[in-house]
Amino acid sequence: MPERYGPWARVYGLFRRWQRNGTWQRISTELQTQVEPKKLITWDLNIDSTVCRAHQHAAGARKKGTFRRSLPAVSPSSPTTTASVARAAA
Repeated sequence: MPERYGPWARVYGLFRRWQRNGTWQRISTELQTQVEPKKLITWDLNIDSTVCRAHQHAAGARKKGTFRRSLPAVSPSSPTTTASVARAAA
């Protein structure tokens, strides 16, 4: 920012004050009413989502100290039952 505008905090403070009290909205509305009948505005919309980020936990990142070992599909202590064993037991 050029030095002639002063410290950035002063410029930002003025910007926020004008934003809160509606000055920017009035300027925008006035400019639109002056140039819209002359078709001097081209209305384009550009949405760029490359700056959107989720928090690391929202993205599925592991948290420190919460390591959980996956359990085996079949418990090793359970006996395997086959058709021949089942017929013999019946």
